Amino acid sequence: MARKKMKTRPKLHIKKGDTVMAIAGADRGRMGKVLAVFPKEQRAIVQGLRTVKKHVRPNPQRGIQGGIMQMEAPIHVSNLMIVCPECNEPTRIKKTFLQDGQKVRMCKRCDGVIDRGWVK
Repeated sequence: MARKKMKTRPKLHIKKGDTVMAIAGADRGRMGKVLAVFPKEQRAIVQGLRTVKKHVRPNPQRGIQGGIMQMEAPIHVSNLMIVCPECNEPTRIKKTFLQDGQKVRMCKRCDGVIDRGWVK
């Protein structure tokens, strides 16, 4: 008898609002803020990274002028690394509990807290 495959949501190491650095691709070494995360596709949109040009048709009803527009395209999360706000270096993260029982993401380089108020 065949087993059913469990459908689970992929877990990502980044979330909206994080400052990240591109570690691979044409934008290697550039930093930006995460604007959106797509867990199913394992991609994220980062401000200023992977900008593409899109031709837009004018639509007067919506107030769209039309022409060539520059926008950010999604980038795979394996090409991104979180930048620690304390040591200002790209780092891996670890998830730990503080003495008060709060779960936080911490920098593996300097043990600085990346964000607070993170719930399971």
